[in-house]
Amino acid sequence: MGVIGVQLVVTMVMASVIQKIIPHYSLARWLLCSGSLRWYQHPTEEELRTLAGKQRGKTKKDRKYNGHIENKPLTIPKDIDLHLETKSVTERDTIALHYFPEYQWLVDFTVAATVVYVVTEAYYSVVKPAQEMNISVVWCLLVLAFAVKVLFSLTTHYFKVEDGGERSVCVTFGFFFFVKAMAILIVTENYLEFGLESGFLNFSESAMQFLEKQGLESQGPVSKLTFKLFLAVLCSLIGAFLTFPGLRLAQMHLDALNLATEKITQTLLHINFLAPLFMVLLWVKPITKDYIMNPPLGKESIPLMSEDTFDTMRLWIIILLCALRLAMMRHHLQAYLNLAQKSVDQMKKEAGRINMVDLQKMVARVFYYLCVIALQYVAPLVMLLHTTLLLKTLGNYSWGIYPELNSDTPVENSPLPSSVYSESPPADGKMKVTVIQITMALGSLKNIFTPLLFRGLLSFLTWWIAACLFSTSLFGLFYHQYLTVA
Repeated sequence: MGVIGVQLVVTMVMASVIQKIIPHYSLARWLLCSGSLRWYQHPTEEELRTLAGKQRGKTKKDRKYNGHIENKPLTIPKDIDLHLETKSVTERDTIALHYFPEYQWLVDFTVAATVVYVVTEAYYSVVKPAQEMNISVVWCLLVLAFAVKVLFSLTTHYFKVEDGGERSVCVTFGFFFFVKAMAILIVTENYLEFGLESGFLNFSESAMQFLEKQGLESQGPVSKLTFKLFLAVLCSLIGAFLTFPGLRLAQMHLDALNLATEKITQTLLHINFLAPLFMVLLWVKPITKDYIMNPPLGKESIPLMSEDTFDTMRLWIIILLCALRLAMMRHHLQAYLNLAQKSVDQMKKEAGRINMVDLQKMVARVFYYLCVIALQYVAPLVMLLHTTLLLKTLGNYSWGIYPELNSDTPVENSPLPSSVYSESPPADGKMKVTVIQITMALGSLKNIFTPLLFRGLLSFLTWWIAACLFSTSLFGLFYHQYLTVA
């Protein structure tokens, strides 16, 4: 199981690309700075003075007459005829954006990891190496780690806000998703076909066999209750991290629909919003799999496709929906940038006066948090995509719609032959003994963590991320549509 040959070369080449080429040709920077996004510039002090009919006096008496005192900031009427100027987002503008380095790193590293994954899958389909470790798994795990780290950083930022209620929202949704996860884990495989039960049973039996061969007595590495409790806690954390991305997506969806003028764009926006729901339904057995495997076509029931084909189609549908979400990213970001003009229009309907500095901050704040919104849009997408890629690789699925009949997909563990354990190590050195022990340990771990376990675990995590996104987006849609005062 050595990481040698082609995979090591691909990894080293991609590491050089990340260091040398991506800083000059960045997808993350292109998504923001290609010219399609326009942001609203805050008005200058002189422009606001001109609109309010006030000029800066030369003497203290003149400044007092114009409504400006040395210790009192200048205020202007809220109903002034203010029109904000727009400007295309450029690379120079992105320097001042909050979380721009994190956004650029996450998107560009995801692109690099996806390229490594595609090359590795092509290599495995042609060469079919048997004893090599799939290095693309490490890249996908790193992408997931970076995405979770970014979402954790954004969530802690909300916790640091003293005045707002963001902290209470995160805690409330975290407890809600904990209870929801415990309820979902009770549902039988007849309704939600994750394969967790069979995967955990296979893992426990394999671990017990391994411990018995090592001369240890054990009832299993962990009980089913502890396993599901750990999953529920993990699910509550994921749900808390995805709370504000879902709420923000709902607001951008409504604003993007108002901006869209073509029917095709509106249709794609609706499909993009409902994409997590489609992903959730893919694992609901009575709604999807039962109708496809046993369609009600009169007296005879002819399956439309095999079970392996259905599993492959499920992977492809998730990837296509992720591609659609990436394609609709600019529509959502532009809808967010338009909040600056929307806030000014709302201000004009109010009576009273507003501080000039507060008005400038209100407009400038929208653009300076653009990368935060971009991260909230991209991070869940990245998690969904690479969890699906891990599900395909570690679950030993196929990309072919019509897989071969003699599939090498294992569903049960294949323990090492007893002769491997009974062989006595050679006596010509401790080095050979250590090598044999490491090889046996790695082979045993491969038999413990089987594709059956990864299928159940990764299917559940993929389904859960989509379920959290849809739940929070649906709540945000209801909130912005009915509870927010227009």
